[in-house]
Amino acid sequence: MRTAVVVGAGVGGLAAAGALARAGWKVTLLERDDRLRPGRAALVLWPNGIRALRALGLAGGLDGISTPVPPAGIRRPDGTWLVQPGVSEIESPPVVVHREDLHDAFIAGLGEQVDVRGGVEVQAARVRRDRPAVGDGRVMFEADLVVAADGPASAVRRRLAAASTFASAGFAAWRAVIPWYRAPELPADLALHGESIGGGQRFVYASLGERGSAGTSTRGGIYWVATVPGALRPEPPSGQLALLRRWFADWHAPITQLLAATEADDLVQEPVGEIAPLPESFGVPCGPGGYALIGDAAHAMPHHLAQGASLALEDVATLQSVLVGGVTGGSLGPALSEYGRLRRARIVRVLQQSKKAAAVLQQRGRLAASIARVNPRTLDRAAAASTEWAGPNG
Repeated sequence: MRTAVVVGAGVGGLAAAGALARAGWKVTLLERDDRLRPGRAALVLWPNGIRALRALGLAGGLDGISTPVPPAGIRRPDGTWLVQPGVSEIESPPVVVHREDLHDAFIAGLGEQVDVRGGVEVQAARVRRDRPAVGDGRVMFEADLVVAADGPASAVRRRLAAASTFASAGFAAWRAVIPWYRAPELPADLALHGESIGGGQRFVYASLGERGSAGTSTRGGIYWVATVPGALRPEPPSGQLALLRRWFADWHAPITQLLAATEADDLVQEPVGEIAPLPESFGVPCGPGGYALIGDAAHAMPHHLAQGASLALEDVATLQSVLVGGVTGGSLGPALSEYGRLRRARIVRVLQQSKKAAAVLQQRGRLAASIARVNPRTLDRAAAASTEWAGPNG
């Protein structure tokens, strides 16, 4: 029986551990926290991410925990339209899902072949012997395959591709979900989804389920993401929330109302940055086995297109596909090389679209006053292009 060690229990790590276990692998899942904890707030899954979930056999209950996000247009801070709501170029709307609901679905898909080890912070990777191995300074975990899903500061990537580092894009982001019982009552003409940009700042919000809905998700509310130029803030969450309320104080409704209804414990602050340069390959043979980099460990990028979770799921679906039939015997080298070829080419295409979106979203100062000169529909076109993924083998 093939063995695998998966480092990190986020979206990509949980999906990878479950996929390998269902394919007959014996899997050890390493997580730095003392137990598996869901990420906070919510996330967006685009059509490509949903296709990846289907390929992994994990999309069965998605309709019950997700909410479609229809085109909402784009506004300036004063509420005037840059792009009127209309027909999107994207084949089907993305969906928003609470991270806790998705976490529960992935935990259910782990099966009995996964040995979960909490409180293990991987600090080193071994590549010069017959089998790959990672360790936390006390114990080394050896396997045929190591899947690095340990985020943008990945210790495994630092060993495999030392020149590839996470660099800030000069922005910070905050996410939050306001539960329905605290969400403000908004006028009927204010749709519960929208996007506004100006001066390098961005605020996006969407409903997570319906108010008073008796659906299967018990974690509904209003999900929002705010992006602001500058470094991560050192203040406690209450101080960060006060700053957000000040920075967006003169923005149109319902942005000020949403921030007023947000509590400090709702906030999740995140850096915005990019792995640069990209690793030469996301699949690295080691003896008859090797390493696979997935998700932010391989290709963290600014979240202008909100593709992080979807790309991680694409990674896992592609890795599963190239490893099919490799449960017993033979080297994993060719499969890992093919994984690296497929995924790096795909990520380069998405990065190109991300840069197009950045041309609209990152205008500041005097340039922000002439934002209309850059076609804001570039955002929709870039988002549509980034969803063009033919599947695990394409």
